[in-house]
Amino acid sequence: MDLKLKDKVVLITGATGGIGSAITRAFAAEGAKLAISSTRQEKLDALIPTLGLDEDHVKGFVVDATKEDQVKAFVEGAAEYFGTVDVAIPNAGYEGKCVPIQDVDMDEVNKVYALNVFSPMYVMKYAVPYMLKQQSGSIVVIASAGSYTPAATMSTYCSSKYAVAGLTKCVANEVGAAGVHVNYICPGPVDTDMMRRIEFDTFGDTMSHEEAEKIFAGTALDKRYCQPEEVAFAALYLASEVSAHTTGMPLHLDSIVMG
Repeated sequence: MDLKLKDKVVLITGATGGIGSAITRAFAAEGAKLAISSTRQEKLDALIPTLGLDEDHVKGFVVDATKEDQVKAFVEGAAEYFGTVDVAIPNAGYEGKCVPIQDVDMDEVNKVYALNVFSPMYVMKYAVPYMLKQQSGSIVVIASAGSYTPAATMSTYCSSKYAVAGLTKCVANEVGAAGVHVNYICPGPVDTDMMRRIEFDTFGDTMSHEEAEKIFAGTALDKRYCQPEEVAFAALYLASEVSAHTTGMPLHLDSIVMG
């Protein structure tokens, strides 16, 4: 199936992380033009040569995705380099610390919300005008199963993901009539470094990765973590014209038994 993503201009924040690099590779394979951000130039330098793209199809930007001015410069720089913005994927995220509510540190809360809520808002704020001008485009927010499933000791993370789900639905309502579809992906536990940190925060050295996965993926029908590539394939679908009639919706990438 031709997803018609060839030469589409795609913005991806957090492009060098576990999920981000998988998304970047998936869009590169489709021949998209990629504007990708990371916190450090050396991460971009390591990723870009592996994508098989010429300089007309990829541009890296060093961005602190929690800073509005830097996100604005990223979006505007991408549009200047490639001519427009067709797809925006706010992917950068942070899990915070797993602690009971009485031990929550507000500085940590602010860090989580800055990356998980405010950063996607900044991306949409500055990308949407380009899409409205051309009366087409798509936004795919990387959210979480935590957007609808609460978890003990993860109040900061889950509440931030509830918030980004609400944000995404509101923006979908604003721009849907202009031909811009806006959706969000909700993976359960994904096999990344972030998940390893959550395992350690929860169990310390008392469990191996394999033992922790059995617990965290215990409610999944296939009893395993989601793979980053599976998130990437979902992003391709939601970014493409194939899903143009779907907007304001979550795509659940877990297999939790539902009542």
